Amino acid sequence: MNVEFIEALNELEKEKGIAKDVLLETIEAALISAYKKNFGSSQNVRVEIDRESGEIHVYSRKDIVETVEDPRIEISLEEARKTNPVFEAGDIFETEVTPRTFGRIAAQTAKQVVVQRIREAERSIIFDEYINREGDIVTGIVQRFEMKNVYIDLGKTEAILMPSEQIPREQYEQGERIKSFIVEVKKTTKGPQILVSRTHPGLLKRLFELEVPEIHDGTVEIRSVAREAGARSKIAVFSKFENVDPVGACVGPKGMRVQTIVSELKGEKIDIVKWSEDPISYVENALSPAKVVSVKTNASDKVAQVVVPDYQLSLAIGKEGQNARLAAKLTGWKIDIKSESQVGEQ
Repeated sequence: MNVEFIEALNELEKEKGIAKDVLLETIEAALISAYKKNFGSSQNVRVEIDRESGEIHVYSRKDIVETVEDPRIEISLEEARKTNPVFEAGDIFETEVTPRTFGRIAAQTAKQVVVQRIREAERSIIFDEYINREGDIVTGIVQRFEMKNVYIDLGKTEAILMPSEQIPREQYEQGERIKSFIVEVKKTTKGPQILVSRTHPGLLKRLFELEVPEIHDGTVEIRSVAREAGARSKIAVFSKFENVDPVGACVGPKGMRVQTIVSELKGEKIDIVKWSEDPISYVENALSPAKVVSVKTNASDKVAQVVVPDYQLSLAIGKEGQNARLAAKLTGWKIDIKSESQVGEQ
């Protein structure tokens, strides 16, 4: 190693943010192992790299003792004082033992250490970037499939879409561009592991934030999201500005905004309803598209009793109870739906 090597470390420090001194200390530690491995030495050694010239020196280290028991790691006080009379028992006696052929081994070892540290630094940068994006949306390209997991290329790294986070019956094609929601970022020995989801309600929320400028600038707020991925979702929106129609803003001109989101979610139906602090109005809106005759609420049990026209009962309940279930999730109220004739009979 030489001056050029030291200059290269200086450049690395600027570009990758890896401290030169930390790198040199790591290389010195690696060179001790390399020396012992290649020269079959069981003695204690210290490796020193000159911070200016890059020259390497290996020093044998022995404890100075009154009586020598192991000559590989100990030297007598009498012998040590022949070199320097000020030595005392308990001091360390060093002599240079740098082998002539050590330069090639040192260069190879240093290269391995530097490459490893660069890899670690890059992984750390990627982790720091994505840990701050938990709960955010990312766009990537479907790269490969392993054990039902879908691996998505994000550019600098890849994300994992596990089966539990995949939309039921959704097919993924290699090379396809998809959006997903970052659920968790983990630190592993192989680098950062980014877990994403296509079923998380947060994905729907983030898609609306991307498509609807009024949500992005705070004019319209998303108050609640209920989702059964791949089938149907409900989203409750609100605006404190009286002249702004929050539902209309989310639907967009000719339904273009919501249609873009529906396309991204491969045809998932989305009901956009107006949030209200009045639970009666809110429950009524949440059951959209069904029409409601009346709503009675029990605030202590948070139960809402809803009456709908006979011909609207199946629509209000929905296929396999989906509409009522989503409305309950959206509002946080337990909803009991009856038709007018059922109420009349009672």
